[in-house]
Amino acid sequence: METHVQSESDSRVTQPWNKGKLTGAKPPLRPKHVWAVRTRLHLLKRFRDLALFNLAIDSKLRGCDVVSLKVVDVAPNGYAVDRASVRQRKTGRAVRFEITEQTRQAIDDPSLAAGWSV
Repeated sequence: METHVQSESDSRVTQPWNKGKLTGAKPPLRPKHVWAVRTRLHLLKRFRDLALFNLAIDSKLRGCDVVSLKVVDVAPNGYAVDRASVRQRKTGRAVRFEITEQTRQAIDDPSLAAGWSV
């Protein structure tokens, strides 16, 4: 009795999904890209998103910390403060950051009051 074992030399070789793509840390946004995003959000009248984007740029917080911000964190008396302090979720450390004039104007905009959670 003869047994024949067939080896397939033409078997499919799958390529990884990220072959040729950049992996690891991505480069930071360039100033022209930041201004392009700000301009687009302003033209689309997405003031809440503009304020959150500005806060993210100012604070350099992680995304989960930015989206959990409340108005009370950056504007405790109804007006945006010059400096804010937020406790990071991952490390538990308090981070102080300066809020720029442009961001304060976006936060103080009355049309934002309905969009943010208090």
